[in-house]
Amino acid sequence: MDRGRLEAFSDGVIAILITIMVLGLVPPKGATIEALAELAPVFLAYVMSFVFLGIYWNNHHHLLAASSVVNGRVLWANLHLLFWLSLIPFATAWMGENGFASVPVALYGVVLLAAGMGYYILSRLLLAAQPEGAPLLEAISQDRKGTASLVILMIAVPVSLVLPLAACVLYVLIAAMWFIPDSRIERVLGRPDV
Repeated sequence: MDRGRLEAFSDGVIAILITIMVLGLVPPKGATIEALAELAPVFLAYVMSFVFLGIYWNNHHHLLAASSVVNGRVLWANLHLLFWLSLIPFATAWMGENGFASVPVALYGVVLLAAGMGYYILSRLLLAAQPEGAPLLEAISQDRKGTASLVILMIAVPVSLVLPLAACVLYVLIAAMWFIPDSRIERVLGRPDV
């Protein structure tokens, strides 16, 4: 199967999701700084989600660049990941529109957790599909950062029901962990342009 087609499809979906989110940024009715400031929660939610989608896009690219085999199970796992990513615009809008209230922040965390699990499943199925000695096997056989992210999200979701802003800090912590792309794949392939 052609991994380029899988990557192009995924790139298109992520681009559409970012477009949907930015279209949700409606200009204020007034022409004052105060009117603009009222949109701060919506804008902050957008920025956080834009960063998360960017992180997924970047790491998805690296993951596929190091893969030599893509099979049907990988295709379904990729669709599973894209399903959860497709809910980010909805969760973002609800969270932003409601000023980071507890239930919308919890739903946002559930969507991030499900997307993280989707990415984990995709990476494991890609690993299983690779031939012995494939670069991907060496690069991501252990995924401490991915596991830590899932654990933090499992903590953040229940925390969000009591302290939604604390949960948001945990979400930002996860984004900060992943902001710099995973260098293991670049190191193994020996190409900085991967």
